[in-house]
Amino acid sequence: KQWYQRRVAITAGKKRQIGAKVAKSTKESRWTKNVGLGIKTPREAIEGTYIDKKCPFTGNVSIRGKLLRGTVKSLKMKRTCTIRRDYLHYIKKYNRFEKRHKNISAHVSPAFIDIKQGDTVLVGQCRPLSKTVRFNVLKIIATAGGDKKQFVKF
Repeated sequence: KQWYQRRVAITAGKKRQIGAKVAKSTKESRWTKNVGLGIKTPREAIEGTYIDKKCPFTGNVSIRGKLLRGTVKSLKMKRTCTIRRDYLHYIKKYNRFEKRHKNISAHVSPAFIDIKQGDTVLVGQCRPLSKTVRFNVLKIIATAGGDKKQFVKF
């Protein structure tokens, strides 16, 4: 492995770090952690061989703050996706609602290989990972193959 691929918060050998789980079924022990909030660690994160320092399950990132749900709009960036969140905004003068949306950039861990455009995902807030990325994908809630730009509030 290259020097930049070495894991930051892991001791050499089979020593155990405080508060971490070590997988016993694999040949080489792999460090994973539980992000909490009732979210299970994916099997790919436990059994996989990828190295990602921004992964919430195997990297040096803690999830705190908001948990948001949205639809994957694009996967054009490396390990990053754009999530579209639709909502309704009330206009008091006309006593009606208007449709609005926000786009959020979120880091996608290699544990979620099967993520596709149109999937509904759960993202959790973390520290700033780049200029625009402040969220991390935690779970794929539903897979759908619909149109990426339709308003799906109701």
